[in-house]
Amino acid sequence: MFRPVVVREHEKGTAVTMSTTATIVTVAAALWVGFSAVSVFIRARWVVQPLAEYGVPRSWWPWLGAAKAAGSVGLLGGLVVPVIGVLAGVGLVLYFTGAVITVLRARSYGHVPFPLLYLAPVVAALALARFAG
Repeated sequence: MFRPVVVREHEKGTAVTMSTTATIVTVAAALWVGFSAVSVFIRARWVVQPLAEYGVPRSWWPWLGAAKAAGSVGLLGGLVVPVIGVLAGVGLVLYFTGAVITVLRARSYGHVPFPLLYLAPVVAALALARFAG
């Protein structure tokens, strides 16, 4: 997926590459989003209670978890087939942007950072993939 671009040289001659960084960030983002998906599936109180407060119908919860799970798997798949990772990343950016909008519409301004914590690593993975490839 990634073409190595040397970022800096270490004393012993080994290079930290943009490709390595992009891969690590992508895997971390996928695991983080996957954790979020599992949290919805098991109906962790700290996840579903705010969803109810925001007015998100319970019937949507499995679909929201499935969307996050698919995005997580897609990010990992993108390490092998880049277009899948890009599509998954864009889908997750749209998902978490929608989550921010939902929180704002519910006037739960103190909760805005929570979807941003999931959005940021996905954006970072997309940006690093772009610069690495």
